[in-house]
Amino acid sequence: MRYRTLGKTGLEVSEVSLGLWAVGGDAWGPVQDEESLAAMRAAFDAGVNFFDTADVYGRGHSEELLGRFLTDVGRENVYVASKVGLWRGRQPNPYVDEQMVIEDCEASLGRLGVDYLDVYQDHVWWDENTEVFAGALQRLKEQGKVRFVGLSANNHDYVRHFDDAIGGMDTLQLDYSMLNREPENRTLPYCQEHGIGVIVRGPLAMGKLTGKFTADTEFEEGDIRRDWVQEDGRAAYLADLEVVERLRFLAEGRTMAQAALAYVLAHPAVSATIPGAKRPSQVEDNVAAAGRLLTEEELERARDVLAGSSTAPGE
Repeated sequence: MRYRTLGKTGLEVSEVSLGLWAVGGDAWGPVQDEESLAAMRAAFDAGVNFFDTADVYGRGHSEELLGRFLTDVGRENVYVASKVGLWRGRQPNPYVDEQMVIEDCEASLGRLGVDYLDVYQDHVWWDENTEVFAGALQRLKEQGKVRFVGLSANNHDYVRHFDDAIGGMDTLQLDYSMLNREPENRTLPYCQEHGIGVIVRGPLAMGKLTGKFTADTEFEEGDIRRDWVQEDGRAAYLADLEVVERLRFLAEGRTMAQAALAYVLAHPAVSATIPGAKRPSQVEDNVAAAGRLLTEEELERARDVLAGSSTAPGE
């Protein structure tokens, strides 16, 4: 495992870390708690020291499982990140008072069984009640309940607004992959300029970039990816699969998943990427990407492929 500094936080985090949305059990199909815990342990044993969750993943279940894992390995050996902003619903945003955010943070701390969070992130991606979240996160930081504060969103204008409102955020979690290169345009350069630690979610494009899906793939009941193969989403899904096929050359000596992780890690603004995993075998494949960089020739060839697709960055 290799480690990178998470922006201005100074935390040295594993460049391939672990996202825990799937283990919540409410969005990615069936999952077994013991297998989820085994996946966390496999990540830890491989050198992963940064684990990212959210209160809404499984309505608290992901946090509870991470709490069980922390009891096993020791809180002091792991950096813990969680998020707030979706527990009480979505638009119109019900978070109209800072105390609501603070109460949700305290609930997360309870489920995790910890006294503080290393990173706490606003989980809202639309620009509404921004000052409520910014003010609450600042208070939580002052109270010692969180060490560093950030945002999980992609909209660049909202990123700028939140950064201004909070007086300089510590981290930004965003969706970035070979199938979503938009952050390369403005947001990643902005983070690099302002010392904001970038945490990449979605580096595998929800599994598309593993190269394992086909036009005939069927997703299980309860898996949000079932929408891809429905009439409204099928054309875009098939177009993405065509792009992945043209990127197969990157799998020489590595898996497609490892190539996808290496691509996002090649950007100098990125501190860590947090691919999700429900079982140890997935973790082992992902962490093997650490330190296995793409060559300049591979990067240029990949960019040529991507430049001809809808993934190319732009305004």
